[in-house]
Amino acid sequence: MFKQLVINPGSTSTKVALFEDSEAVASKSLAMSSEALAKYPNIFDQLEMRLEQVRAFLSEAQTEPESLHAVVGRGGVLPPSEGGVYEVDDEMIERLRVTGGGHASSLGGVLAREVAGPVGIPAFIADPVTTDELDEVSRYTGLPEAPRVCIFHALNQKAVARRAASDLGEAYENINLIVVHLGGGISVGAHRRGRVVEVANALSGEGTFSPERSGGLPVTGLVKLCFSGQYSQAQIAKLINGKGGLVAYLGTNSLKDVDAAIAEGDDKARLCLEAMAYQVAKDVGRSACALAGDVEAIVLTGGGAHSARLVGLITDRVRFIAPVLVYPGEEEMKALAEAGLRVLSGAEKAKRMFTRPDSGKPA
Repeated sequence: MFKQLVINPGSTSTKVALFEDSEAVASKSLAMSSEALAKYPNIFDQLEMRLEQVRAFLSEAQTEPESLHAVVGRGGVLPPSEGGVYEVDDEMIERLRVTGGGHASSLGGVLAREVAGPVGIPAFIADPVTTDELDEVSRYTGLPEAPRVCIFHALNQKAVARRAASDLGEAYENINLIVVHLGGGISVGAHRRGRVVEVANALSGEGTFSPERSGGLPVTGLVKLCFSGQYSQAQIAKLINGKGGLVAYLGTNSLKDVDAAIAEGDDKARLCLEAMAYQVAKDVGRSACALAGDVEAIVLTGGGAHSARLVGLITDRVRFIAPVLVYPGEEEMKALAEAGLRVLSGAEKAKRMFTRPDSGKPA
């Protein structure tokens, strides 16, 4: 039996859990008040505070770090690299500090190393948001100055894809799937035999609109907004990510609220949800083309998959492509634990993200 600590930092809390093999035996969300966070101008300034919280959790769980086999942290903002489990080393720590200072997830690997390093056990991350396995042909946009950048819900997409493949009696590396993550952001990935070869940038204005993101916009319309004098660059960025999608149309990012409004006869809410489902279905169709029509199943996951209405609207449009499987919610903590377990059990080998300390180049 392998025992691991899993650490998943968010903007206002740090989720921690102890796993024995793939089963959580203790877990907690370590919340932080807005007043406490206001003292720290940079995410990495929070490191010691969050580390003390993690150590307190271990003490409360009567678990010494020496009793662990590994510590797995959420992958942060890193250079583009293929999916998999990565060893947290000095080069990764430095890169996280340089490129990931604005995103809480970038503390995941650092916290893992802080706990694991002193007791000589490995620290890992897995499938960070910058996982990039795109086919080269998919990087073209029409302007060489603006190539596509790959950012998506890689951790949950790959974890659910593995689960779906297993349920279908197949290995993830031997099957083609389309995975739809339905959350505050939405990403639709074409998984070809273990690699996500096509997926819209779920953070920066590609693909379908979502509960709080604009998705792809008409280019000339966006240009007009940018030069209208009404918005700063930061305000435009917020319209794309945070105040777009259902928030822009309906003033809420809650699918429960949208479902309730539709149930009360709100035609605007009904049409907005139908439009979002329509755009998701179009992205599924694009992914089917990337896989040349060879699709074993379409997998719906994320918090939005709890909405029977949204799932039904999407399914009605895409089930002609392949059967639809639904796995509501997301299990990031278990996904991280299973990633570490694959390495500890010898089923997968941990990778190094950089070739050597002085190169700065992805391996």
